[in-house]
Amino acid sequence: MKVAVAGLWHLGTVTAACLASRGHDVIAIDEPVVVDRLRQNLMPVAEPGLGELAARAEIAGRLAYTTDAATLAAVGILWVCYDTPVDESDVADTEYVVNRTLALLPHLATGALVLISSQLPVGTTARLESHWRRNGCGRELRFAYSPENLRLGKAIEVFTNPDRVVVGVRDGRDRDTIAALLSPFTDRIEWMSVESAEMTKHALNAFLATSVTFINDIAAVCEKVGADAEEVERGLKTDVRIGSRAYLHPGSAFAGGTLARDVSFLLAIGQEKGAPSHLLSGVRESNAFHKSWLSRRAPEIVGELAGRRIAILGLAYKPGTDTLRRSGAVEAATWLHRHGVDVSAFDPAIRALPSDLAPALSLCGSAAAALRGADAVLIATPWPEFRDLSPDLFVREMRQPLVFDPGRHLQSAIGADRRIRYFAVGRGDRIP
Repeated sequence: MKVAVAGLWHLGTVTAACLASRGHDVIAIDEPVVVDRLRQNLMPVAEPGLGELAARAEIAGRLAYTTDAATLAAVGILWVCYDTPVDESDVADTEYVVNRTLALLPHLATGALVLISSQLPVGTTARLESHWRRNGCGRELRFAYSPENLRLGKAIEVFTNPDRVVVGVRDGRDRDTIAALLSPFTDRIEWMSVESAEMTKHALNAFLATSVTFINDIAAVCEKVGADAEEVERGLKTDVRIGSRAYLHPGSAFAGGTLARDVSFLLAIGQEKGAPSHLLSGVRESNAFHKSWLSRRAPEIVGELAGRRIAILGLAYKPGTDTLRRSGAVEAATWLHRHGVDVSAFDPAIRALPSDLAPALSLCGSAAAALRGADAVLIATPWPEFRDLSPDLFVREMRQPLVFDPGRHLQSAIGADRRIRYFAVGRGDRIP
């Protein structure tokens, strides 16, 4: 099939490369600055295997990058994958996506299908349809919605072998078109209305956000009463009504814009429609509290922070990527810097700091260099290679071996070493 993918950040680049790798002819369209970098095979976000996959598709003639909207006349499907910007208050700029999508519609052939996957509030697809009916001069375009469900660091695996794909359509005839588009990847498609598909994305992320804050609420109480939240987690997940894959692991608050964006969408829609969600209001408040775990625990354990040196291992939003956008590690670094701490950091994927972050910390070339002379260390991004760090390294390099490991990433490696003071969410000083 001939497909256009609009919006070439993480979702769009993965979608375009994966479609092309399985035989579709793909036109990938975005702004000139984005396209220029992609033509040099410079991906916007580090994603394992993405650059190689895209390069092979280009060489095979299945993937072409363009800024020219006139090329859209040749495609049968426009897959809208623009990243929805979100500010520090989790307010999304949905107009960014809507306006760019509207600008492309006149270039499509009559009868083309517009498949939307950008993270947008329920009702946005209907809004686009309504605009086209008023301004499309009688030309037919069809609209559908399929919420993205990628995960940074595992995006290609998730796209090419999904558990299932949710698709909302207006016309049953569009099922055959979308089923053919997705046939190289899956036949497990959950068909529903467009509004139900939009709402499914909100509900899924809100449920995950609720799960994260729930277990962290439990963990906060565990710290006070001598229980171990990880043992409680095991007790929950072995109940058949919950299950082993539940999003229940005590640790850091959820960061990034994805979960928070849908919580905000639902709160705003509920307020507008007279159906407020008291639960989700509490989720947002609870998550804000759990973001302060380090700021609550560090003064209790370290004492006066000003003049101390604290190391951070991991800066990226997630392991397997190099994006710093909405990273919890970055938030921790800036908070420590504001309180007079000398912050050193190491991340396997970060080679340079953006100008606004550079004053807040020193980027080191190795974990040992970051730990050297530190009064404490925060394990912020759970890179697998950090598990290879020996307890001796922490004891040798640090002024005092004191480790804050919210998600217990290094528990098995160093948590039981009696030379190291080890702290994690949901547990006190030492984990036996």
